[in-house]
Amino acid sequence: MTFYLIPVLLITVSLLIRAELALNKQQIYILKPVSTLLVIAIAALAMGEPGSSDTYTLGVLFGLFLCLGGDMALMFQEHRKSFLLGLVLFLLGHVAYALTFYKLGNSSALDLPVATVLLLAGLACFRLMAPGLGAMKLPVIAYFLIISVMVSYAVSLTAGAVLSDLRVKLVVVGALLFYLSDVILAANRFWKPWKYNRLSLAFYYGGQILIAVAAHPF
Repeated sequence: MTFYLIPVLLITVSLLIRAELALNKQQIYILKPVSTLLVIAIAALAMGEPGSSDTYTLGVLFGLFLCLGGDMALMFQEHRKSFLLGLVLFLLGHVAYALTFYKLGNSSALDLPVATVLLLAGLACFRLMAPGLGAMKLPVIAYFLIISVMVSYAVSLTAGAVLSDLRVKLVVVGALLFYLSDVILAANRFWKPWKYNRLSLAFYYGGQILIAVAAHPF
């Protein structure tokens, strides 16, 4: 059942991206929550499977529900309050993911180089966006710190013993795709507007799918 949902999700995400590029709000209001709910269903179906980790599945589900709220809020991001609400909900979603990965991961020799790369990437992004941030400087700094911590803890799963190597790879790639989607959105809003910025949804849902699928034992 789980893997039959993935082709359906790929179709809804493709239609969503087309709707976003065409500025078809009616389709967006339907396709966006449906797509995120499909990701939630993919993760939820792992509950009770032999070899699955309830800690991982429940943590990811909590994060996904927060992201669902963020998705709903950002459908109206032209309003500052909606944008801020979406930012907070996604921030909490990243915190939920980070705590889940932290519980199941372990420290390793990768921690320092990964943290260094993420710090340098974050500083580079902040330097580009700083002139356009205004009062959003502190929230954006906090957001970049949290998503960097989330990716770092995802990498720490490589030293953990709960998830298999394949599932860990899915989580790490998923976390990186999620990170990249956030960078594209931030750059579009605070640095240089890009006509095709909604293509970031491919990275966002690609990352979410991989993180959700990793809840299942193979």
